[in-house]
Amino acid sequence: MKIGIIGVGHIGKTLAVKLAAAGHHVSVANSGSSENIHPDVLATGAKAVTAGEALLDKEVIILSVPLNRIPDIAPFFAVVPENVTVIDTSNYYPVRDQKIESIEAGMVESLWVKEQLGRTIAKAWNAIGSQSLEKNGKPTEVENRIAIPFAADRETDKNITKQLIEDTGFDAFETGSLADSWRQQPGAAIYCTDLTLNEIESLINTAERERLPARRDIAVAAIMERLNSAKANPDADFGLRLSRALYI
Repeated sequence: MKIGIIGVGHIGKTLAVKLAAAGHHVSVANSGSSENIHPDVLATGAKAVTAGEALLDKEVIILSVPLNRIPDIAPFFAVVPENVTVIDTSNYYPVRDQKIESIEAGMVESLWVKEQLGRTIAKAWNAIGSQSLEKNGKPTEVENRIAIPFAADRETDKNITKQLIEDTGFDAFETGSLADSWRQQPGAAIYCTDLTLNEIESLINTAERERLPARRDIAVAAIMERLNSAKANPDADFGLRLSRALYI
């Protein structure tokens, strides 16, 4: 498939590497010059392009930018046909994104992104840590792989997103429609806890929507305390242990 990726942070660059290695034609763009994209991002065949070029003539567009940047790139989608699958990987963190009143009032994050873009989307790769995404993918035949949750409204978006998740080395678990995607937001039991398909199935309905923001904020505070202490910076194992302790 022809895939455009906007954003080369930890998630975006890993997706560029993995999806190109899986045989897809990947174009990747950042907010600056395409010349600034590190060669490691292009190591398996992805091509560095401008943001405008990343949106043209694509079957799939993956947004891997902070949630508060979504309104900035929304105007570019005027040239993107409706049949193109758009997958968003972002999460809402008020300490980074500043407060977004509609989300604070309870709006599902994916529905807010859909509103900003003026088109439907899918949600995936938001509920896995960047190091886990990079290192823990396994071949299809391996049992009990980590599963990545996703949500979408259109069948074509569901099918494409599921296939691309599997191409990155993980099982795919459908959480439902975009309106249901709060179950994979920060604070939910399946958010960054590296669960198998069976484990997600057993926990997906335990999420309590009204408790998610408080759990998310406790996790952020714990990470910030760790960063500001004399202890070593939090690593992937610390984040996984913290998420499991708080969310499950």
